[in-house]
Amino acid sequence: MTAGLNMRCAIWRIQYAADDYVGGAVATGTIAYLNVPCRIQAKPVQQLLLQQGLETQRTFTAVIIPGTLDVRERDEIQVTHPHDSLYHNARFRVVGLRYSDHNPRDPRNYIILDLVHSVRSHASQ
Repeated sequence: MTAGLNMRCAIWRIQYAADDYVGGAVATGTIAYLNVPCRIQAKPVQQLLLQQGLETQRTFTAVIIPGTLDVRERDEIQVTHPHDSLYHNARFRVVGLRYSDHNPRDPRNYIILDLVHSVRSHASQ
């Protein structure tokens, strides 16, 4: 693994299939990339919002390589390795991304992702 990238993840492309028999939207996903080196880190929660008693979303930052991957907002990141990680099998939804300013052919190229913890209802589907 590249220095500093201590996890591997799968990147899921979330799409919506045809509506079910009662007209509800059904989210489906396919794996776009497997075994992507990454590092996920929690962002600090805004203390002012906590003091006011507001419920805040836990946000995370991830760095993945290579920077040439086609990652989109609303894709999901699932940590697959190591198995003793706090985030193993957890899914995070991409809400923002920034590409590095390196040349696409540069091996140091990376992508910084802004994530929120994704909780899927009807997870058995």
